[in-house]
Amino acid sequence: MKTDLFDYPLPARLIAQIPADRRDASRLLVVHRAERRIEHRHFRDLPDYLQAGDCLFRNNAAVIPARLHATRPTGGAVECLLLRPTAGPSSQPSALSSQLSDQWWCLVRPGKKLPVGATFGIAGVFTATIREKTDDGLVRVSFTTTDGDILAVANRIGDMPLPPYITGHDNDEARAIDRERYQTVYADRAHHQVAAAAPTAGLHFTPELLAQLATAGVRTADLTLHVGLGTFRPIATEHVEDHPIHRELYEITAATQQALFAPAGRRIAVGTTSVRTIEHFLEKNRSLRLGDLSAIGSATAEADIFIHPPRTFRGVDALITNFHQPRSTLLCLVAAFLAPGSADGIAWLREIYAEAIAREYRFFSYGDAMLIL
Repeated sequence: MKTDLFDYPLPARLIAQIPADRRDASRLLVVHRAERRIEHRHFRDLPDYLQAGDCLFRNNAAVIPARLHATRPTGGAVECLLLRPTAGPSSQPSALSSQLSDQWWCLVRPGKKLPVGATFGIAGVFTATIREKTDDGLVRVSFTTTDGDILAVANRIGDMPLPPYITGHDNDEARAIDRERYQTVYADRAHHQVAAAAPTAGLHFTPELLAQLATAGVRTADLTLHVGLGTFRPIATEHVEDHPIHRELYEITAATQQALFAPAGRRIAVGTTSVRTIEHFLEKNRSLRLGDLSAIGSATAEADIFIHPPRTFRGVDALITNFHQPRSTLLCLVAAFLAPGSADGIAWLREIYAEAIAREYRFFSYGDAMLIL
């Protein structure tokens, strides 16, 4: 399958640089698959499309303010992006708990000026030493802090790890807004601060909207997927199938498994990260039955699933998602969901995106949303 099929021209002015004034004021393009039609609404209208018994499966991973600005002993600037704690080599995934380590896998700039053994830091706050560098650009860094661990330091002084297409957020006002808005209102900051990027489909929900849905009998079920920077990695291969898909850790509780196996209504995934978790879990547990759930408890694993046409879906009936980058794996997933089991969703997705561009929807992380029914 040619990767060019998932390319499209996007005017730069439609890449959202700031969030909507209110989370649920963002626009919502509603896709009715059975009738092959679309509507143009706002996210606050979501209750019009959901009903009692439906369940929203949402990723409660909290984003780490992971971008640290430091200096080398020579005075040169360093940018360090915390990715995940590690106590072992890069081939071993880190633990799924929020247990902390003084060593993290990071991205650092300027990488060429920071060989193994180089140091950087902030006077009176932390010092860091480069311990290992991998061929794919990851750097293992050990930290020594003066007050708390490095995650506590990041929570005090770090910037949110905005994607590279969002620019100009290097002032105090923008940083304060990003701290609030590049985080879902239901993020579990106490136990699951594990994400290097936001699960952006959830950014549109407000406490009031969630309360309205709950009153209407719409349930929620939480899961945790450690969103990594691989989600922004474009497909560079000529054919989609040749793309090396990124891997992300996840945890899915017994209660959420129960909601998957015994749905009272539609299973609605909030974001591609939720789809990725659900489909990987069900694919790897094909023999699992409802009566087995109490025995296995929470399930943890590493999702290495690449969802693209003509994929079918085992555990998702509807999807809430944002508008994604050209030539991205997320675009492949949405195309597959539009027409499960066939490649017909590719052309339809291009039509839908052309309509969204013509109507000047806002794209990507801080942009508008789609509801696919």
